[in-house]
Amino acid sequence: MTHARPPAPAAPPTAAAPATDTGPSPWRALSVILIGVYMAVLDTFIVLVAAPAIQDDLRASDADVQLVLAGYQLTYALALITGARLGDRFGRKRCFLAGLAVFTLASLACAAAPGPGALIAARLVQGLGAAVMFPQVFATIQVLLPPERRARAFGVLGAVIATAGVTGQLLGGLIVSADLFGTSWRPIFWVNVPVGLLTLGLAAAFVRESRAPRAPRPDLPGMAVLTLALALIVVPLVEGREAGRPVWTWGSLAAGMAALLGFALVERRVEARGGAPLVRVGLLRERAFAVGMLLVLLAYSGINSFFLVLSVTVQDGLGLDALRAGVFYLPFAIAFFAGSIVAGRTARRGRRLLQAGALVLLLGHAATLAVVAGAGRALTAWALAVPLLVVGLGNGVLVTPLLHAVLGRIRATEIGMASGVLSTGQQIGGSVGVAVVGVIFYGRLGGAAHHDVLAYGHALSGALIFNVALAAAVSALLYLLPGTAAAER
Repeated sequence: MTHARPPAPAAPPTAAAPATDTGPSPWRALSVILIGVYMAVLDTFIVLVAAPAIQDDLRASDADVQLVLAGYQLTYALALITGARLGDRFGRKRCFLAGLAVFTLASLACAAAPGPGALIAARLVQGLGAAVMFPQVFATIQVLLPPERRARAFGVLGAVIATAGVTGQLLGGLIVSADLFGTSWRPIFWVNVPVGLLTLGLAAAFVRESRAPRAPRPDLPGMAVLTLALALIVVPLVEGREAGRPVWTWGSLAAGMAALLGFALVERRVEARGGAPLVRVGLLRERAFAVGMLLVLLAYSGINSFFLVLSVTVQDGLGLDALRAGVFYLPFAIAFFAGSIVAGRTARRGRRLLQAGALVLLLGHAATLAVVAGAGRALTAWALAVPLLVVGLGNGVLVTPLLHAVLGRIRATEIGMASGVLSTGQQIGGSVGVAVVGVIFYGRLGGAAHHDVLAYGHALSGALIFNVALAAAVSALLYLLPGTAAAER
């Protein structure tokens, strides 16, 4: 993944070169594919609020509920790079439609699941559909819009991702509380069906096909080894805390690291034979790629971990029900949305914009820590509203142009690879952040009873120190990120 801008190749209409004849309204097509993004991200969060109702209705065990929550994330993370490369070869529109169709059918199966086993299986398939659908969006932005308009598109993309994450919890609370027709949690999946069918029709009509020029054959050995490596890493990160971090989780992580080295060797051999590797290992030696991906890992570690500890604190510690907890996140969503739009319109400032976002994020986490530490037993959820707004603004200004900085200058033949690696980095970063902050938060919380405000505030303070450290690390690392061409002028 490199920031060196290559000359635009003379490509056929289905190539990945920036299209200039995409019709009078490329934003119409972009709006359609962003519905798919919203659905994929929404289903990561909406189940969190509905989990207790699912457990009661299906008489599921704690382990079953964890698999319902984690199964989607697991298959989603494992298949992202493969899904992106399939789009390169067989067409991004075609793969977007196929992934969306699988996602919609799996949602139907989730809604009709008679027991926990059926629901877990449907969630695994749903994650696979999302993994095929989601990375096509990054690549489609690159081919749908000319370079000078992509930053704004990534701004809108960042706003949609943030809004989906926050409104997922709000919608989950609303739907479960409404208990439509006595169906409890099931409408959280039913709602995907009409939206998915409508989006399929709109995408078929308005999204143009594209694929990589001279797209190579799928790298099956690379896919197999990478899937194994990611499974060995992601499973203990997703399941480890609930399992009490037994020995097998650490062994799995070590084996996953070894499998990644094996993947690098496999990819080198594929490239040496003149083939097309799933991920070009040489990218890791390129400064822009290495720094950019490390920034993505750190940024998403902070976002996901912050959501986890804040959600647990305001519900279990401060006594908010699911609906009020969803409303509590609205300032964050509004600020993130506003920051994303502002970032998209001022992306010409390049690295300085990223540094400003990281500084605002650092100040927001520090302010949240100060409020929590100073309030003691008097802490309330609404005392966190203002610092939460600052955190949302910082994330919006940082994360949105960061996506553009990493993907903005990828060669046409590597856009699928890059988008898949970026999407996987987001998922791995989020899982690592949740795992680390879970150790800190639950370690400090101990066996405290629900609604013990002082204990939950103490645990949240420890987790926030981790978030402050992450934001500071991002701020420092940004100085190593090569400036964009816009910033240099």
